[in-house]
Order: sequence, then structure tokens, then C-alpha cells
Amino acid sequence: MPFLTVADVLRLPVIAAGLPRVAAGEDQLSRTVRWVHVTELLDPASFLEGGELVLTTGMPHPADPTQLRGYVDSLADVGVAGLVVELGRRYQHAPQELVTACRERDLPLIVLARGVRFIEVTQTVHALILDAQGELLRRAQQVRELFTSLTLRGADPEEFVQAAADLTGCPVVLENLIHHAVICRTAGPPDGQVLEAWPRRSRTAPTPDRAAASGPEGWLVAPVEDRGRRWGRLIMLPHASGPPIGPEQTMILEQAATALTLARLTGRPEWDRRAHSSVLLDLLHWRYRSRTEARLRAEALGLPTTGHRLVPVVIDHGDTADGDTTVTGHLAAELPISGVKALVGDLSEHRTGLLLALARASAWQPVVERVGRDLRGTFGEGLVVAVGPGVTELSQVTRSFREAEQIADAIGPGTLDRPFHVASDIGLPELLYSLRDDVRVQRYVEQQLGRLVQHDARHGSDLLSTLREYLVAAGNKSIAAKHVGLSRQAFYQRLRTIERLLGNDLESGAHRTQLHVAVTALDVLGGTDGAARPASL
Repeated sequence: MPFLTVADVLRLPVIAAGLPRVAAGEDQLSRTVRWVHVTELLDPASFLEGGELVLTTGMPHPADPTQLRGYVDSLADVGVAGLVVELGRRYQHAPQELVTACRERDLPLIVLARGVRFIEVTQTVHALILDAQGELLRRAQQVRELFTSLTLRGADPEEFVQAAADLTGCPVVLENLIHHAVICRTAGPPDGQVLEAWPRRSRTAPTPDRAAASGPEGWLVAPVEDRGRRWGRLIMLPHASGPPIGPEQTMILEQAATALTLARLTGRPEWDRRAHSSVLLDLLHWRYRSRTEARLRAEALGLPTTGHRLVPVVIDHGDTADGDTTVTGHLAAELPISGVKALVGDLSEHRTGLLLALARASAWQPVVERVGRDLRGTFGEGLVVAVGPGVTELSQVTRSFREAEQIADAIGPGTLDRPFHVASDIGLPELLYSLRDDVRVQRYVEQQLGRLVQHDARHGSDLLSTLREYLVAAGNKSIAAKHVGLSRQAFYQRLRTIERLLGNDLESGAHRTQLHVAVTALDVLGGTDGAARPASL
């Protein structure tokens, strides 16, 4: 056994022979017994350190109820595991004053109806305690070797937290200083309820200087540091129906917290940003088992969902960077300063995801415009900010993020003059630009315009430009001729040549539509040398 409890001691034959009866503190029998102390002193607390099981015949106990209560208070204050009183010498039955005092202090009181040899009790219990301590030392060595191995190979923080959860069999949470649950891992299937109302619950559990039980829920808490400063903490949540926190769980959490501190010392990983990226990707691909699990995970990172409008944003920044500053890092630093609640993380190497949580009554456009202008001013005009539809349910974010990605895919070099883009900005050129890698579009362009492009290449002519201006003018030959600086007769001659080469009737609205799509696709594909894309296209 990893440690002895009062209940374990009562089951030992050497104690069972005394016919033990629990007279008080029945719900505290899971307390750990660190040692057994035999004493007949009236003030033994000065010789105790806590965790001892005190054995006595009751000979020195005072008759005065007030003094007897003081005796119990001194034992409870020092934190003894329990009090065992052997009947027959001083008492024939446990005095009611003693029972009452123990109940008031929630101190286990065990009465032995028969005499036992206290020396045999101490020898037996101490031998078991020493064996358990030896086993704990061996276990500690194994745990230390495991975390050392993870540290040496540069494991991710998720691996350290998962190892702690597997070793303890309990949920383990890594949180930062503002009580955001950065990583949550369980020994079995994910348990979303672990994070229910996380920031509020977390604030009720103070951070001790080293791993120790804390807060009303009895969490085991260990600090995690970063170069001598507190970064956050590692928390183990005991199962409600499971055994209490013991030395082994404490040792494991301390080892895990130390390994995480070393990981921060060696690499300064952006764990908060990784956590945001993980949640955003899980939302984008909807990897959650339920809406509740998604909500709890987002809220545990500080994103309010209930009563808010959620606005997904995709920023396509290519290789853009300003020294050591990335778009994701810039947003992560600037948004909290402006009071905007959001998740910010990397969706891919060249894209950043942003999920804004705004009050439903407020307008999202000014916020996104400020973000877009700030990013374009910092990282250049080539950056694209695409905004998906605002939603009120977290389960709808996946579809909205997908739409934002499609918008980002469609924004080409000719439409980069706005701080942000929405679905209504997607016209024919943008649609074709998003399909630029589709072989069917490329084949369509070649079928419609191939002969004309080849003719221009062989003869040095510019019939393609003539056709483009004619199509932009919606078939108005006079306007188109004026735009290209030709007489109407010369312009008409060029149109007849184009009709002959393409085999199309340019008077036909259907044929003009087909050619307009083909010319637009050719422009966005970059298939014409020096052909500037008209603003109207």
C-alpha cells in the first residue's frame, strides 16, 4: 500500500483483537497515519508533528470537561490522525465529554474494548509505514526517470500533463496566472465537466509554495515557475468517490511541476498561444464530443460564450513577419490591452485564427476594422483579413470559420485595398481566384482563349486587350474603341479577327459571358504577360 490510513490500521489483526469501535470522526478514517505515538502525557501535542495515531489508556485525562476539551483541541490543532483509547484502566466506557469534543473537532476517536499490547501495535504499524516509504522512494525514482526522459527529448507540455494524469489516475490541469486552463488532461476519456466554471473555482484555491492540498474541493496544487518567477500552477483534481490525496500523488505532481519549470527554462514555449491554437483548430474541425465540452474548453481560456456574439476571423499573412514578432504574437499582446476578449492562435504556417467574443448589442465592424488597419500598418498591405458571419452558438463557429477561410482563399492581389473582407466582397474575379489551382478552370481558359493568346504571341498583336476592353464595355463598340484609342473601323476589324480566331459570335450575349469568364480567369491566373487587371474586373 502506498500509505496507511486510520481505516487500514483498524483492520490490522493487532488492533482488531482489541475490538475497536469508532466513537467519533467516522468520516475522517481516510487520514494518513504517518507514525504511531504512545503517550500518557496530558500535553502530548508539544511532542507531535502531525499525522500521528495517538495511543493512550486515558490515565492522565483530566476529569474537568473544559480541560478534557483542551486536551482534544491540542491534538486536533497539531493535526494528529486519530486518538485510540484503551478501556479498562481509566475508563470503562468513553466519557461523553471526550466523544463530544472529538466530534466537534472532527477527530477520529477509536475505543478498544479489550487491551492490546501497544508495543506490538507500534512495531507492526511502523514496519508497514517504513515499507510504504521505501516503496514510495522506489516509485519516486521511477517517476523522476520518466519526467527526466521527457525533459531530455524536449517533450511538449501536453505530454508532461498527460503523464501526470496517467500516473495519478486523476484529471490534471495546467493553468496560467490569470486562471486560464492552458492544458487539461485525464487518465481516461476527456471529461469536459472538469472545467465547469473553471476560473471561478480556481480562484478559491490558493497556491502553496510546494505541492499541497488547497481550496474547498481539496485540489492538489503545485506552482510552476519561469526563471524564478511564478508562471502558473499544476492542479490535480481528486475524484469525488476516490481515495484522498496521498504522498504518491503529491510526489508525482511535484515532479511534473518541476519538469514543466525546466521546460520553460530551456525553451520559453508560448504555452498560452499553443492552447488557443489547439482550441481554435478543434473548433475549426469540430473535434469535440459535445457542445458542452467545447463551451467549457473555450471558457476555461477566458473566452465568454453565453450572451456574446462570436466573430471568427482568418488572417492570411504568408511569410510576413517583423523581426521576432509574428501576427499571432502581435494580436495576443495587443488585444488584451484594448479589452477585446478573443482566442488567438495559429491555424497553419501562414494563417492566424481569431475568435472574437463581443457583446451582442455592439457592432463588430469597428473592432475588426481596427484589427485590420493595425495589422496592415504593422506587417504590410499584402496581409488579408477575412471575416466569417457572426454567430451566437459555439457549435456554429465551425461553419463560420470555414466561410472565413474561403473568403481568404478568394482574395487575390487585385483586391487588397480593404482592412477586412466579408462574403459579399467575393465577386467573379475572387471566385475564380479561389479556383485558380483547379485544372478544370485552367482547361476552360485554354479552350476559350488559347488560339487568341497564341496569335498575339506569334504576331506581337494585342487582340486579347481589345477583347478585354470590349467585354468590360458590355459589348459597346464605340466606348471600347475610345478606351483603346482606335478608330471605330479599326476596332471593328480587330473584333472580326477575334471572332474568326475563336469561332464565336461576339454579338451573342451568351458567347460574351463565356469569354468574360475566361478572360477574368486568365487575369487572376496570371497567364498574360504584362496584362494589368482592370479595376472593374
